[in-house]
Amino acid sequence: MVVVEGLRKVYRTGPKEVVALREVTFEASPGELIAIRGRSGSGKTTLLNQIGGLDRPDDGRVVVAGQEVTAMAEDDLVGLRRDVVGFVFQSFGLVPVLSAAENIGVPMRLNRMPAGEREERVRMLLALVGLDKHGNQRPYELSGGQRQRVAIARALANRPRLLVADEPTAQLDSQTGRQIMELLRALVRGEGVTALVATHDLGLITLADRVLEIADGVLREVVPQES
Repeated sequence: MVVVEGLRKVYRTGPKEVVALREVTFEASPGELIAIRGRSGSGKTTLLNQIGGLDRPDDGRVVVAGQEVTAMAEDDLVGLRRDVVGFVFQSFGLVPVLSAAENIGVPMRLNRMPAGEREERVRMLLALVGLDKHGNQRPYELSGGQRQRVAIARALANRPRLLVADEPTAQLDSQTGRQIMELLRALVRGEGVTALVATHDLGLITLADRVLEIADGVLREVVPQES
């Protein structure tokens, strides 16, 4: 589902260079939940941005669902982000003046989905994330965990094949964060999507199928310790 080969990204500020990614290579299979752990500034967000087509590397390639993201024109990247990749961010990113249901419906409106089909899918997604009774509430009327559930439902609106979540539990307490991670795991199983979840919370990575660790731009796979 995801193939990353030799990814390198360097940020330059005047004469100073910061290497964010160093020859990063890995693959993710369909229906797999992968946790990417690392400290703040380790390169997690940079890596996810390259995979989701939000930024371009200096070297290397990314292939998502058979499409070479790193070779795409900007118009094609817009289509990739609309139809293939769903994004979940720690800041939720909901539109304050819209209800939960309306926020979930935004990507489908942009994709020109017929109104009846859109409304039915919104109802299904609200139920899927356990918010079927909260569709008319606006973000300020919801808890942090509920807002993140709305954001996850919105990310699933156009049936993406890849879900990219950047620190989705960072603004939540530990119990709510675990509930959100468990929801993501259930969605990977039930919807058949692949999920890449960046987190620094060691208590959540046990819910992943695999764990990758990034430090100073270098990625390695974490081998589970035998009990």
